[in-house]
Amino acid sequence: MRTPIFQGTCTALVTPFTQDGIDVRALRELVDWQISSGVNALLACGTTGEPSTMSDEEWALVVATVVEAAGGRVPVIAGTGGNNTAHVIKLARKARELGAAAQLCVTPYYNKATHEGLLAHYGAIAQDSSLPIILYNVPGRTGLNMTPATLGALNLLPQVVGMKEASADLTRVADMMRLCEGRIAFYSGSDEVIVPLMSLGGLGVISVLSNVAPVETVRLTDAMLAQDYQTAARLQLQLMPLIHALFLEVNPMPAKAGLAMMGRLAEHLRLPLLPMSQLGREVLARELQALGLLP
Repeated sequence: MRTPIFQGTCTALVTPFTQDGIDVRALRELVDWQISSGVNALLACGTTGEPSTMSDEEWALVVATVVEAAGGRVPVIAGTGGNNTAHVIKLARKARELGAAAQLCVTPYYNKATHEGLLAHYGAIAQDSSLPIILYNVPGRTGLNMTPATLGALNLLPQVVGMKEASADLTRVADMMRLCEGRIAFYSGSDEVIVPLMSLGGLGVISVLSNVAPVETVRLTDAMLAQDYQTAARLQLQLMPLIHALFLEVNPMPAKAGLAMMGRLAEHLRLPLLPMSQLGREVLARELQALGLLP
């Protein structure tokens, strides 16, 4: 296997906003709290970080802030993916300059791509950049579901070191793993299937859940890596109500609501996202309280 960027839990960080910019102080504090809670890596400007509403300058500020605040304690992955190959390459160059350890590249959305188009898209990114690539399949967001055959071809690119799989289709995951023959690391992109995916050989999760429950998520992935399946299964089941609450409404609306309840940030989102509904907020608060996560 190519050297994995991390094993265990990587938090797909929310981005704290002010009314008119990035809340750098709150972001630094989130990074420190996450690392002190034991997470193994951080993702800046993934979907949960709302990068589609940022200017390139804001994107660079977030990545730079997370890299600087992490201070080498854990690797930082920068979300660079998009549906404009030239722009992805531009962001990859900047991420490398800012000190990111790797880039997370989602499959192109809206204009999407054929099998051949995906090979050309990722091939161009890999050819231009020495920054390691973690591929990201999330058909619920992109409308495009990467096939095992496509991944079987893409994982031959030496720059590709991992796959974040968020379809929650374990049959597809198993076929992908079989075709990759152990060359790359697999990470769950769906918190509800961390244990099942890791039981097939996955090395961890790139998580929304760990935004609000980092210690608990790390315990789960640590148990799986230690082959303590009984403990891991118990933790997965215990966390399921909170996971469901975090996806009652569009991510990252619930995650930001939860962090605001915990006093970690001000609940600013950018349109078209809005603060979580009152009904959803009540469900989320109940599940956070049940796990002892509210002050």
